[in-house]
Formats: sequence, C-alpha cells, structure tokens
Amino acid sequence: MIQRKPFETPPRKVALFVTCMVDMIYPEVGMSTVELLERLGLEVVFPYEQTCCGQPAFNAGYREEARALARRFLDIFEPLVQQGVVDAIVAPSGSCTTMTSHFYPVLFEDPAFAADRARAEALAAVTFELTEFLVDVLGVTRTGSHFAGKLTYHACCHLLRELGIDRQPRALLANVEGAELIELAGAEECCGFGGLFAVKNAGISTAMGQRKCLNLAQSGADVVALCDVSC
Repeated sequence: MIQRKPFETPPRKVALFVTCMVDMIYPEVGMSTVELLERLGLEVVFPYEQTCCGQPAFNAGYREEARALARRFLDIFEPLVQQGVVDAIVAPSGSCTTMTSHFYPVLFEDPAFAADRARAEALAAVTFELTEFLVDVLGVTRTGSHFAGKLTYHACCHLLRELGIDRQPRALLANVEGAELIELAGAEECCGFGGLFAVKNAGISTAMGQRKCLNLAQSGADVVALCDVSC
C-alpha cells in the first residue's frame, strides 16, 4: 500500500500528467483539467517532454521496455517535486495513476533496481488521480458545475479496484447543479476494454461491452460520467 504524503496545507502547485489517451484522443479533457485546477487557485505545470507511463508494455509482459518508460517518467517528474517546483502530480486517469503509483514498485521489485524503486515510491506518495486530489487533498466537492439532465456513473476498474476510489467522483457528481444522478445497474462491472485485453480477447471484450452499453441505455441517463477515457 502506497503511503500518501500528508500535506500540512493544501498544495498550490501541481504537475499535470496528461496520459497518452487524453493527449491523443481526448485533449479537451486535459485542457479542462487545467482550467478546473486553475479556477481553484492552483498553478499547473505541464512538462512537454512527458510520454507514456509504460502500462501497455507492462501489461503485455515487456518489462524491460516498461522500465525504460517508467524511468523516463521518474526523470521528468521527480526533479519538479524535489526542487519544489510542484507539490503534487495530478492525472485525469485512474488507470495511469495506478500504473505509476502501484505497479512501478512491481517493475522495480528486483533488488538490483532498489534505487529506482525508492524513487518510484517517493513519487507515488504525491501522485493523485484527479477526483481523489479534488476531494481528499483539496477538500473540494463543489466545482461550480452545471448540467441540465440525467447523469449516471461507470466505476472504472483501476480506479475502483486498485486505487479504492469511488466515493470521490460520486461526491463531485452529486453536487453538479441541475443534474439528476441515476444509479447505473452493474456500475462496478468492467466495460470490457481492459487495455490489451480487448485485443487479445476480443470476443469476451465485446460481450462485456454489449452488456455495459445495454445497462447504459436502460438507465435513461443523458450522459455517463467516468474517470478513465480508455473506458
């Protein structure tokens, strides 16, 4: 279990780890994350040299390639924290937050990588998924959001199962003005993507996705909210 850093005062400077999926497919999520954090009074630093955290390679069993990407992540973000440029790292992704905070120590579990493991654990202590950061670190449950319609929530696997985050996004959604929050049947069930799982087990993935889509359609919601763009 990763030990989070206890902040005596709320962080005011953060680095945005935007993640590959957000950068390449949903850049508006990254821009909205910056806008939200700045509206809450935070200074956001965006390291342009950031790349993939290594999760696809890790999941495929390519440990050496994953370690190379993990070290790059550490090399880019560690100095920002050590030099006091930022107080924390925030990512709009439960999946990538899980990789950097939980699975980097696994990547570097061999005693030969002890130095890398120590670096990873130190950085994990100040790396947060966005809703976790808002609710648990900043104490924010109202962001001034408005939505005229029905919302439902899909609990993404890494967020729920690895990070144990569920209360936080639900608290934020409950305070969206004008929205009616509807409970989704099977909200905690996997959408079927699972990264490379969708490629290697396409039939099972499709069946899971169809069940998820059916539950979404039957919910009557206008929008489904979630914390991983890959889902």
